[in-house]
Amino acid sequence: MALTLYLHPLASFCHKVLIAFYESEVPFRAVTVDLQDPESAAPVRDAWPVGKIPLLRDEDAGRAVPESSIIIEYVQARRPGPASLLPQDPDARLQARLWDRFFDQYVSVPMQKIVLDRLHPENARDPQGVAAARQTLNTAYAMIDERARRHDWAAGNAFTLADCAAAPALFYAAIVHPFPPALDGLAAYFERLLARPSMRRVLREARPYFGIFPYRDAMPARFLQD
Repeated sequence: MALTLYLHPLASFCHKVLIAFYESEVPFRAVTVDLQDPESAAPVRDAWPVGKIPLLRDEDAGRAVPESSIIIEYVQARRPGPASLLPQDPDARLQARLWDRFFDQYVSVPMQKIVLDRLHPENARDPQGVAAARQTLNTAYAMIDERARRHDWAAGNAFTLADCAAAPALFYAAIVHPFPPALDGLAAYFERLLARPSMRRVLREARPYFGIFPYRDAMPARFLQD
């Protein structure tokens, strides 16, 4: 499979796919996309008119594959690697998919609401929407903490698709809405994610771009160097 991944080095959903690829040792070509530049964004918008990244191009099949979870499943099915990110057991697979959706919908989405609101002019900001996003994160944090006290990883005792979603979501969420000190299960799970070589590689590759992250001033110093 000749694979091209269209991405941006700061995007959390792109990080999710990169973590999966690094865990499974998937060979691919990365192409950085600036969605604000029509020429740069053209290959993405031509293949997937909603214009979202990541987008995978399977050159051999002549096929474009959008959406982070679908990209990961597509490659896992066609190029199995050393890491099986989708359990074979049906119930375990459902748990992986459930928690994958959980981290996308209830951590990444509200986190992005908070980040993007800071980019708006003062008179165009949405304080009520940001407050609702923070409340969603509070609920999600408590649920993750409870689960992390019983399991090493999101879907159980093995690293899966769900943890690929969790790592970048929690990385950015912890910056814009820090974890409550009492949630030490959540904090310990986050440290386990940070210890994965795949996650360390993603952060190392993203580091040159951290200066344009809207909450760069709140980023812990430990993420700014190896």
